[in-house]
Amino acid sequence: MNYYSLNHQAPKSSFKDAVIKGLAPDKGLYFPETIAPLPKSFFENIDNLSYSEIAFEAIKQFVSPEIPEETLKTIVEETLSFEFPVIQLNENISVLELFHGPTMAFKDVGARFMARCLGYFNKNNEKEVTVLVATSGDTGGAVANGFLGVKGVNVVILYPSGKVSDIQEKQLTTLGQNIKALEVNGTFDDCQAMVKKAFLDDSLTNKMQLTSANSINVARWLPQLFYFMFAYKQLHNKHKDIVFSVPSGNFGNICAGMMAQQLGLPIKHFVASNNANNVVTRYLVSKLYEPKPSIQTISNAMDVGAPSNFIRIQEIYKNNFENLKQNLSSFSYSDDETRVAMKEIYNKYNYVADPHGAVGYLGCKAYLKENPNTHCVFLETAHPTKFLDVVEDVIQEKQPLPEQIKEVIDKEKESFVITGYDDLKDFLLN
Repeated sequence: MNYYSLNHQAPKSSFKDAVIKGLAPDKGLYFPETIAPLPKSFFENIDNLSYSEIAFEAIKQFVSPEIPEETLKTIVEETLSFEFPVIQLNENISVLELFHGPTMAFKDVGARFMARCLGYFNKNNEKEVTVLVATSGDTGGAVANGFLGVKGVNVVILYPSGKVSDIQEKQLTTLGQNIKALEVNGTFDDCQAMVKKAFLDDSLTNKMQLTSANSINVARWLPQLFYFMFAYKQLHNKHKDIVFSVPSGNFGNICAGMMAQQLGLPIKHFVASNNANNVVTRYLVSKLYEPKPSIQTISNAMDVGAPSNFIRIQEIYKNNFENLKQNLSSFSYSDDETRVAMKEIYNKYNYVADPHGAVGYLGCKAYLKENPNTHCVFLETAHPTKFLDVVEDVIQEKQPLPEQIKEVIDKEKESFVITGYDDLKDFLLN
């Protein structure tokens, strides 16, 4: 499989080079040259396939021939070492739980897959690779955990000071070894801008090999299509059209769902559920795509004012606004509405949702008003105890800590404070 830059000013790249480079030389995101739908029989017989078999068949075309099939099977099995249950709340709404991995966030899948791909590519390479990543919350912990101890790989994580939850911060600042955390006096957008600037800085890239583990990297982004297929396997016997409501920040997750649809997965529609950072919600009304500075909310992982992956979504639909709008709705919710939804989910269904899942639930309700004969699945992208202060304040109920959280909660934070790009560059060079 070859990959091309969405800026169309760079040579085509192999999967290996796209993973190692992260961004194309012309600053563009990589996109697969072809998407070959899976045979219809694959989806008809999905009940007879394990999660690993489903994932292997879905991802194979995107990594061949550079990762041998037997190696890819091992990578997939190691990536998917936890469950992806669908919990039905009522006749029309279910929740897909994506928080059963080591850092209790949906990003565990992409981070583990990418770490193993990069480890394979780097096994005979004496040159170290530095993974540079910006996080608005969960990416940092997932990447830190996924890459911990991987030979020849150093990880540098930028996160906005005071704008991630305490537990999210502990997950990315307490591991040590090859993981370093940089605390930025700014927003996620500032962190992401610095990461992109570093990739384009010849005085850096001539001295070290940089790559990204944000969803701009194809090996982080594409494996997220797996769990849309896992949800379909659990729900298709309901004989209702399936809709996914995805809490959306950088839009990598919903874009991966659309890639699953391109592979033939029978999904009727997608809902991008936004918090106050609603550039896409506004775009679908006005046709004007106008990124704005991000706004801090209680669903902090979605506090993104300029979502990187939206250009990939536009590419899937060949930049045809009407075709995109047929397959994507978007709604935006305030923190107050999010809190009301968390309380409603708890009181009505005895289910504890985190703030991001609650935004997804609201997206389901909005879509079902106009489309009552569908089944809407919202993604619970992180365990509610990662947002303990907000969750306990809203539902007025003490929450027990899972083992994954207990492991980090009392560890000592270690981070380096930086204020701008020059500080980042000095840190990387020294």
